[in-house]
Amino acid sequence: MPDQPLTLGPWLRSCAERHGDREAIEVMGEAKSYAALDRDADRLAAGLTAGIGLVPGDRAAVVMRNSLACVDAWFAMARAGIVDVPVNVAQRGDGLAYVLGQSRSQAVVCDIEFADRLAEVIPELPELRHVVLHRPGAGSEGSGDGSGAARMVDTAGAYRAPAPHAGTPSFGPGVTVHELPSLYRDATLSLPSLEATDTAVILYTSGTTGPPKGAMLSHAANLRLTRHTRWLMGYGPSDVLYTAFPLFHINARYTTVTVAMEAGARCVLEQRFSAGGFWDTCRTKGVTAFNYMGALLMMLWKQPARPGDADHPVRRGFGAPCPPDIWEPFEERFDVRLTEVYGSTEVPIVTQNGMAAAALADRRIGTAGRPSGLYDMRIVDEDGTETPPGTAGEIVVRSQPENATFSGYYDMSEATAEAWRGGWFHTGDRGVVDADGYLTFIDRMKDCVRRRGENISSWEVEQAIARHPAVLEAAVVGVPSELSEEEVLACLVLKPDRTLGPDELIEHCAGRMAHFAVPRYIRWMDELPRNASERVQKFQLRAEGLTPGTWDRLATERRR
Repeated sequence: MPDQPLTLGPWLRSCAERHGDREAIEVMGEAKSYAALDRDADRLAAGLTAGIGLVPGDRAAVVMRNSLACVDAWFAMARAGIVDVPVNVAQRGDGLAYVLGQSRSQAVVCDIEFADRLAEVIPELPELRHVVLHRPGAGSEGSGDGSGAARMVDTAGAYRAPAPHAGTPSFGPGVTVHELPSLYRDATLSLPSLEATDTAVILYTSGTTGPPKGAMLSHAANLRLTRHTRWLMGYGPSDVLYTAFPLFHINARYTTVTVAMEAGARCVLEQRFSAGGFWDTCRTKGVTAFNYMGALLMMLWKQPARPGDADHPVRRGFGAPCPPDIWEPFEERFDVRLTEVYGSTEVPIVTQNGMAAAALADRRIGTAGRPSGLYDMRIVDEDGTETPPGTAGEIVVRSQPENATFSGYYDMSEATAEAWRGGWFHTGDRGVVDADGYLTFIDRMKDCVRRRGENISSWEVEQAIARHPAVLEAAVVGVPSELSEEEVLACLVLKPDRTLGPDELIEHCAGRMAHFAVPRYIRWMDELPRNASERVQKFQLRAEGLTPGTWDRLATERRR
């Protein structure tokens, strides 16, 4: 509709005008209304701009767990025209320094638990000028009263600048430290004039044969995804959407929080997913729909069957991928209708498999569904020529409506041009389309590992391992997981006359990468398999999988 807001600041204001003091979001037992979210976006935006001097187009990173404060930071930046750079809270060391440095972030909003990690990499970040610390429990944040009822938070006039805290790490000269509550200011905010195509957020995707890339998403792209998801799932004001996925992922942001608000509904966010407690949470909170990725459905499926498995208010699930052999049994056991999509951070919802409001005939289990209408999609061969139905090739897409795709990779013009060669975005995924237009995803052509909903850069893990003085070279691949998707296998060649125990390698990795990227399996080899061009033949390592003598970290931990 032409009168719909096309940037996130006015969109939030319109949600507040329509829904006022109705509860919009609950995070970890505390809730805010639509009106309070809008008001606090203004107040914090005033602190970020007039208070510390950020201007539209500046980048500010966010290293925070799911919390109301994290939501405030997101919406305040959107309102002020500051480009939000959400950072995976598992990042540390080289990975954290890379994202903050490559994005050229001038400020970081950070949970206090991650402050020491940030302080360690500050010397590598000459453009960082401000650190804003959030201390859960110090302001409006809290753990709730344990009753399952959310405590409504209205922060108008509630914040006071706290006294300096003992134990705050030193961030060195040139960096000013602020306490987050002190930046909520009751000052008149002059809203910037933003365009729909202006970048709202930079989301870092896993590097494949190189470092991670920051996908720039515009205000319009985020709202396009929001509105399409709401339409696809048929959400309305009576719905309650649930997710435990983090707000540094596109899934929680633009297919849960903004989707619920667009529908005039309510959303419930937690910080961790509990398979054993999930359905009880849904009953307590009145959840009607949830998002899933990776192994989440398999974890629920593996829980012991109970007579009351379908006794809950949930009726819809949104995500991917559900193993085809449990799809219909899962729906029957839990009385939930699943809708799946195929896409990526750059091009979300390329295809969709089943509309929540449509008949079962609109889906085909085992496929990723048919094109969503947001993009044109083709399957092409190595020369870029479209293949006929039934012939596998690379999945490529281009935007159909305006602003449905990402705008490019931040400060990576060559990578952007390579991804968009020929006017089509090359996903790096291999698939096949049948005569009826249903896409079947085959595998990733990219060199990455998919573990429990996280994309892990093989290149990043290999670079970190290679820093160990005993390692000559390493190759990292994914091997099948018992939960679905993959686990990380590191294949190592040591330098002559050097030894390296698995515990020492794991300790080395743990300080240099996100916890989910630390290899589960380690295989020592005399040499890596190579072709005539001296390229490592990773397909061979994947095919060989877990050979005799491969070390299993989890099995070792269980025995201890």
